[in-house]
Amino acid sequence: MKKTAILSDIHGNIIALEKVVEDLERRQVDRVVNLGDHVSGPLWPQETIRFLKAQNWLQILGNHDRKLITQDQKDHGLSDSYAFQRFNKDDLDWLRSLPASLDIQKEFLLIHGTPSSDTTYLLETIERGRTRLATQDEIANRLGETKFPIILCGHTHIPRVVELFSNTLIVNPGSVGLPAYEDDFPEYHVVETGSHFARYSILENIHGSWQVEMITLSYDYQKAAAQASKNGRHDWDIGLRTGYIKK
Repeated sequence: MKKTAILSDIHGNIIALEKVVEDLERRQVDRVVNLGDHVSGPLWPQETIRFLKAQNWLQILGNHDRKLITQDQKDHGLSDSYAFQRFNKDDLDWLRSLPASLDIQKEFLLIHGTPSSDTTYLLETIERGRTRLATQDEIANRLGETKFPIILCGHTHIPRVVELFSNTLIVNPGSVGLPAYEDDFPEYHVVETGSHFARYSILENIHGSWQVEMITLSYDYQKAAAQASKNGRHDWDIGLRTGYIKK
């Protein structure tokens, strides 16, 4: 089994991504998987997509990536619009080349949200404007007939390792680039991790047992927050600095 680095939800934060790459290179991982939402946001989408295009990684689409290549520009939200305006045809073609999910030798499934929806949370349930850990039954219902020993997902930005009925291990590495956000879908809620750190995970099979390392890295988050503020996104400024959303 290869030593696998799991990244997700970079959201155009190239300086957080660079810190993660520096760390994973030191750990000598064998492969990198990247679970989507690569570029959307008021930070450095162009620099981020150019970096990602040059990597020999396994990469899939997130919901924001999908919207960039399928949605009419006039319907883009603020984060998607900022990114879209900075891309050329080659950038968008690269996004179009990415799959929505990846099946790796019937052992690993790479998804952004759930197997059937990149906008649905797999491991979280929304209640009273916040998220909680979903129950095993809720997770099983969202997986449906999908069965894999290892499922890697993103989307919620919340790092978790969940064992489902002792025969499926689900890993969400958290977000490389955005530790807190607010969303109106499917209803208004906030997602907060409580700190500024860039997050990713390493998965490895050691002597027949799976081991997951959840990694948090400090980086120049104040520079990222200042970039968001310069581009008129006070919500991102606060989220990047604190890991909370304050109204």
